[in-house]
Formats: sequence, C-alpha cells, structure tokens
Amino acid sequence: MKKVAAGVAASHLATARAGQRILRDGGTAADAAVAAVLACCAAETIYTGLGGGGFATYFDAATGEVTCLDFFVSVPGTDGDCEPGPMVAVDVFFGGMPQVYSIGGASVAVPGVPAGCGEVHRRWGRLPWAEVVAPAVELARDGVPVPAAHARTLDSCAPALAWGEGAAVYTPNGRQLKGGDLLFHDGLGTAMARLAEAGPQIFYTGDYAEIMVDTVRAAGGCLGPRDLADYRVLETPVDHAMMAGHRVLARHDMNRTVDTIAGLPDDLSRPGRAVGVASALRDQGRQKIGDTTNVSVVDADGNACVITTTLGLGAGVWLPGLGINLNSMLGEGELVTDDMQPGKRMSSNMCPLVVIDPEGHLAVAAGSAGASRIRTALVDTLLGVLADGLEMGEAIGRPRFHVVDDTVHVEPGYPRDELGALAAAGWQIKQWPGLNHYFGGVTAVGQAGAAGDPRRGGVGLLL
Repeated sequence: MKKVAAGVAASHLATARAGQRILRDGGTAADAAVAAVLACCAAETIYTGLGGGGFATYFDAATGEVTCLDFFVSVPGTDGDCEPGPMVAVDVFFGGMPQVYSIGGASVAVPGVPAGCGEVHRRWGRLPWAEVVAPAVELARDGVPVPAAHARTLDSCAPALAWGEGAAVYTPNGRQLKGGDLLFHDGLGTAMARLAEAGPQIFYTGDYAEIMVDTVRAAGGCLGPRDLADYRVLETPVDHAMMAGHRVLARHDMNRTVDTIAGLPDDLSRPGRAVGVASALRDQGRQKIGDTTNVSVVDADGNACVITTTLGLGAGVWLPGLGINLNSMLGEGELVTDDMQPGKRMSSNMCPLVVIDPEGHLAVAAGSAGASRIRTALVDTLLGVLADGLEMGEAIGRPRFHVVDDTVHVEPGYPRDELGALAAAGWQIKQWPGLNHYFGGVTAVGQAGAAGDPRRGGVGLLL
C-alpha cells in the first residue's frame, strides 16, 4: 500500500498555493480546502465565487468515515412577497454550437459558498478562521494573473460574465482578459477581510445579507431576508460502488456518477471495455458548459477534503463595492426541475469523491468541473488510475470521450482501436480538434500523485 502524500490539487496555481500554505502552517485537509476554495473566489471567478454554491466530501483517516455536505444553492421566495422579473437570455458558443442561458436578478438563487466553507471549517478545521481566510484576502487585494486555460473559458462565457458591471472586470477598456492579464475585483479585498473578521454569517444575517437582498430585488430577483437567514448546510447520504477492487464514495448527483461506476463492465481492460463504458455513460443529451471548479486536499494525517463549487455562468448581478458576482442557477436549464419550490435545494451534477483501497486506506481524493461532463471526467480519471495503473497527471491529462445520446464526442489522440469498436457497435463519433475545457476539469490527490487538469490550467502541489 502506497501512502497518499499530503498535497493540494486545484485549477489555478494561486489556489493550490493557498491550500499548500495552510497545510504547511499545520492546518487540516479541511482548513486547506476551505482556504483554497476562498482563494478560488478571488482567483477563479470565471468559474466560481462567494455568490455560488457547492458540495464537500470529507474522509476521516482515523475512523474511515466519509461525510458529504450539501451547500448548493436554494430556491428563493420563502419571504413570499415577490414576483420575479424577466431573465436576460444570453448565447454562449461552445464547440461551435450556441447554448442559451438566462442571467439577471431573477436567475439568482440563495448562495451557499460562505456557509459551506464555514461548516467544513467548524467540523474538521484546526486553525483559526481568520488564518484560513488570509490567503484569499491577499489574492483579492492584489489581483491574480489569469491562466491561459481560464482565458479560453472566458472566450465562451464572456456574453454572461462581461455583461453589465462584469464588463469592467473581464473586458477592461473594451479588451477581453487574456492569459497573463491581471484579474482584479474592486472591493473584493474588503469583502474577504470582513469575511475573515465577522465569519460567514455576515452573508446570511449580517450587513452583507441586506446588501444582497436589496441588490437582487433591484435587479428583478426574489431573494429575501428569510431565504438567507434560514439557509443551512445539509449532510447528505453517501453512495458507493466498486471499481477495480476499490470503493468509490460520493453524494448521489444529478448525473448518477456512482450508479454509472456500478454499471461499468466487469472486465475493465483495454480495448475491450470501450463499448461498455460508453453504454454506462450514455446520458440524456445535456451539453451545458457550466462554470465550476474543484479543489482536492489530503493532509499529513491522511484526511481528505474535496470541495466543488460553482457560480453557473454568473448572474451579472454584483454586490455594490464588494466585487462579488452572484450565481445564475435559476437560469441553468438543466438544473431547473418541476418540483422547485421556495426553500428547496436545487439539483447539481457536482460529485466530489474519495476512493478507498482494498485495505481500507485512502487511494484517491478527486472532483471535477464540467457540468454534465463531470461524471465522464471522473470515471475516465479513475479508470486511468485504478484500472490502467497510470500516474495521476497522466490519467487526468490523457484524451477523453463524452457520450451524448448515441454520439461519442472525443478528444484527439484517443486510441483508434477503441473508437473503431465504438463505431462498429453503432456509435456516432465526433472528433474534437484539441483537448478542451468542455471535457471537464479534474483535480485529484492520491496514491498516484497530485495533479490538476491541463484543460483548466490545473496544478497539483505536494507538501
């Protein structure tokens, strides 16, 4: 059994360094993961932010217990005194095809990131809250260079991100941010410093709650004081399935990742598995892009904390003077279900997970960005590590395929014999021109090392 080295994997070097710093200062995996998530809210605002929501999976090495927390967004309207205005439709071009999203005040759901970070820290943290938030405060005050991979995502998402007040952030002086440019949010340093000082409740019952309600209402949304004051982080059931003798544990997500793993063929050897894997992955044609990011952390005691967060595309509704964009989840078509009532938690494809080896030790802590491709990215990465014996970076960086109905979307370099077997079995093959952020963004730490996804500028840092 190979022990997992302490480390952090994230989709930005600054994010990973924030988590690594907290590990070096004696923090737990939870401390470091929270620090990294809050760093994301300054460094990765193309993907996430304090106005978003997410999920956390925690592995306690001493007890072997796995806990999943839901701090995703909730449907507003419990105050009962509001009729939402119209949303703003935006076209986002992805893979050459337009995807219609809706943003604006009516798309804003109750955010969960501050509460979720606070709850993860309360349960499993060791360092003082202010010390955990400190790296994010510094990043927010100074600004952070944009990785080239993030700039490519911005190319697709600019119609939403650079809408309204976002224009000054993402297209300063009329020029869209490119790789190496400084991402800076005026006022976010102040907001992060107040979060460090006052704690997460400032967003739910404190002065930022009032600002949030007033801002969303003015933009035509229905967020109210009761929506925020009643918001709670939920503990959710943990699903499990076997892969290559290892136990995979995670929440039950909208895309049924754990169920998909349970449905994989018994023989996972290549090339024979391709058709069975594609059949297990067959989904219902969802192809939304999604702004999401993930951090995965393991500490020196072997505890693991994986947190995935998102803004959707961002509503384009900014808290005045605080540099915080709010989520657009009510405008994400694939997340809108028939049973949405005020106060109800929305559904999500996010699936932070841990893998336990046959001896009961941690093998992998991983999560991914990518909306409906999260499941694809995680399954392929786990197959690479657990079935194919690859190092983490190789497993994450190799070409993937994603199934939509009867079409296999595939990155260049995928094995020709497997594509031939898929075609012979009746699958349509759509070749993409290069590795693309469409295919997800895995970050993982495990026995096979630590790595982030090159599709999203990811990095893995060991302690």
